[in-house]
Amino acid sequence: MESQSILLKKYNVPVPRYTSYPTVPLWANDLDQTKWKKQVNMAYEDFGESEGITLYIHLPYCESLCTYCGCNKRITKNHTVETSYIETVIKEWHSYLRTLGMYPKLAGIHLGGGTPTFFSPESLNLMISSILETSVLMENAELSFEGHPNNTTREHLQTLYDLGFRRVSYGIQDFDLEVQKAIHRIQPFEKVKEATEIAREIGYDSINFDLIYGLPKQTIETIMNTFEKVSMLKPDRIAFYSYAHLPSAFPAQKSFEKDLPLEIEKRGLYEKGKEILATMGYKEVGMDHFALENDPLYQAKRNKSLHRNFMGYTTSPSKILIGLGNSAISDIYYVYRQNPKEIEHYKVQVQKEEFAINKSHVMTQEDIETRNLILQLICNQVIAWEFDFYNRIGKVSLTRLHAFQNEGLLKFNATGLRILPAGLPFLRNICCVFDKRMQENEKKLFGFSKAI
Repeated sequence: MESQSILLKKYNVPVPRYTSYPTVPLWANDLDQTKWKKQVNMAYEDFGESEGITLYIHLPYCESLCTYCGCNKRITKNHTVETSYIETVIKEWHSYLRTLGMYPKLAGIHLGGGTPTFFSPESLNLMISSILETSVLMENAELSFEGHPNNTTREHLQTLYDLGFRRVSYGIQDFDLEVQKAIHRIQPFEKVKEATEIAREIGYDSINFDLIYGLPKQTIETIMNTFEKVSMLKPDRIAFYSYAHLPSAFPAQKSFEKDLPLEIEKRGLYEKGKEILATMGYKEVGMDHFALENDPLYQAKRNKSLHRNFMGYTTSPSKILIGLGNSAISDIYYVYRQNPKEIEHYKVQVQKEEFAINKSHVMTQEDIETRNLILQLICNQVIAWEFDFYNRIGKVSLTRLHAFQNEGLLKFNATGLRILPAGLPFLRNICCVFDKRMQENEKKLFGFSKAI
């Protein structure tokens, strides 16, 4: 059996993160306005009444550039942009109301970005109120938002709480000052502490911290220091992500290339963080995610009801995710669709009272079956073969599975497959075995981050 260091070098290759299957670069781009409207109606008829709709709203503006960031964002200090953007999101929502009818059921709302708290509490209140006044919140609906600790004010937290938000996710990344300087995100511990304590004082019942390993100037010592500070605040959930280095797509990342840890060192940072999290009482939920034992996310992991979509791991069973805002992605089970990435293009389409469509993909039955299998792997690390998968995965895929098994990463037979603890770092690589569309396009170059 090969050592982990050899395996890390072997499998540290660009692969999808599998927030969807097929992955976005392999979508077929074959939906017009009429077809999208028909698919939305069909999905709501099939799942909407029982499961509701989850809304993702993309709010793209940031006041300064964090050089590590791979999100779709627009850098500006000009807050006059808020009004027209909020008005466009509301108008886009009304396009869905014309399709679905008034008062569709909502299973949740998530605000992402960019920096949602770039927007004033008044702007956020206008947008969310307009949506809530024209929909019905389901009993266990979850409303959450991403906040930057430096600009998430008491007013932001109180306004969103009054609208029904109960979970906030703070983008921390790292507490070490030298790391913060390298990635251009200076964020004092005191600001994070203040934002966390105010949220708890107001009544938020779930607080998440986003942390990243593999950043420039990170060491075992800085990771230990960061988690020591995390332990003082004890958030309910922690996302401990791998830094995705894609300087060809995000040129600002070139500014610190020489200070990045090597792949073996990078994995060591994760293992140390994971070790500390375990001593703090956090349970591993899935790829890069941890939660306290009584948290609903971990409970969903235990009872095998965990789900994953473009927003990450979730407890919501909703099969309909509708994205509002530029670059936002919709997943309505039968179809994927992404809005235009450019803010101006997005606005033009919405002002024409059209659905803002940049690219899309209509799922085949085989796509749906493959997605279900990959979701089971990512959420539960165990699958029972369905849809006759074992007999149709092909010789190449079967050879790859045998290789993983010989390396001690998984076990499989004619009834199912189980990923072993040693295989968890290579979960994305293992998912690739079942990715027929990737295999058919192996000679093409895609901008995926490396697996490790």
